Amino acid sequence: MSVGNCQKKKNVENTPQTPQAPAANDVDFWLTKADQTALLKKQSTVIAFKAATNSFASIEVDSTVTYQAVDGFGYTLTGGSATLINKLPSAQKQSLLQELFGKNENSVGISYLRISIAASDLSAEVFSYDDMPAGQTDVALSNFNLSKDTVDLIPLLKEILAISPGIKILGSPWSPPVWMKDNGSSIGGSLQPQYYGVYAQYFIKYIEAMKTHGITIDAITPQNEPQHGGNNPSMVMSAEQQAAFIKGHLGPAFASAGLTTKIIVWDHNCDNPQYPITILNDADAKKYVDGSAFHLYAGSIEALSTVHASHPDKNVYFTEQWTGSNESFEGNFKWHIRNVMIGSMRNWSRIALEWNLANDGNFNPHTPGGCTQCKGALTIDGAVNRNVSYYIVAQVSKFVPPGSVRIKSTVISELQSVAFETPAGKKVLVALNDGAGDITFNIKYKGKWAATTLPANSAGTYIW
Repeated sequence: MSVGNCQKKKNVENTPQTPQAPAANDVDFWLTKADQTALLKKQSTVIAFKAATNSFASIEVDSTVTYQAVDGFGYTLTGGSATLINKLPSAQKQSLLQELFGKNENSVGISYLRISIAASDLSAEVFSYDDMPAGQTDVALSNFNLSKDTVDLIPLLKEILAISPGIKILGSPWSPPVWMKDNGSSIGGSLQPQYYGVYAQYFIKYIEAMKTHGITIDAITPQNEPQHGGNNPSMVMSAEQQAAFIKGHLGPAFASAGLTTKIIVWDHNCDNPQYPITILNDADAKKYVDGSAFHLYAGSIEALSTVHASHPDKNVYFTEQWTGSNESFEGNFKWHIRNVMIGSMRNWSRIALEWNLANDGNFNPHTPGGCTQCKGALTIDGAVNRNVSYYIVAQVSKFVPPGSVRIKSTVISELQSVAFETPAGKKVLVALNDGAGDITFNIKYKGKWAATTLPANSAGTYIW
């Protein structure tokens, strides 16, 4: 018998195995499903860049090709929104403001606000900053005051600025004082030419008065929705009238006062790109204008690119889109992610804003004749409920801070998408699958591929 044959064989089955390291995750993935089964939820799926190719379609992200800078994402903080938020108990209000405007991991990072200059239709009442008895005027603006905004709006803005000092604020008027108008009404009518100079000083008084409260107005539009005279308040202003007001009065007055507040024209729908182009074609007006603002209740989001192509030295901004009380979460989420968040950014916008931040359960407050179906990002009735536009904005605002830049990304037919590079050097891809089936695709970056599956009817934000 050979001694060698008596040696025990190694028991392979009982040999401890060297544990394999878990696959490294290269890409964070946050998902919102339109059926609300996932709401801005970070996924645990491992997404890793690999050198090997596969058969899936690819979105290629190229950070060496850059487009517009991003100023921010957010909402209009209406007077009604401010009132409702201020009614919350102090601790609840502070928690909500940190969630909305803070920069910690639990915040959604709202970085841009639009406010109304005097009342909008989502204020509890109609007012200007210089209301006079019928038949009287105040061309010296000696009665100008912000008193109604000092109750809720200004105190809340101060609290927001304490949390987010760099937040940008855009002011838009729904109507000037009615004594300046040709119909003497808060609804419709036009600014009388003899008051162009007075109204320019009204804007200056507003900007300077807000500054005394520590609030910087980064930009203004001369008129909200200047082709819609049926709201309360509202005013009609043609492109030729707006150009005359800017070049003859508002622009020179701002320059004389040393104001750096931007003047942004139009602030209305995408069906009339010729309106801002008409103003920008007037060289005397154009020199005072920073850019053009848009809503999308009519027309196509590509109108922003039409105006950009006509005047590429001027900026474009997307400043308003509402969600309605009778509309579905799914329909609104998919449409707004496609058009407002992705669409506006792919068409050169520096901002993407939804309409009102908050209302109560009955869609109040609003002026007599104001919007009765505008659903805020928040419904505040003691409790705070987060509605569809909260998630529309948060899907992007949480990950794309001000100072980010849109970068090149290719398009695949099944998905809508847009990509950014943040100031910290992170790459962010926002993608929408509004189809009925899950889609597996690659994120291609610097010669490597990372495969991921985006469920049907959902939006994903990818960060690496």
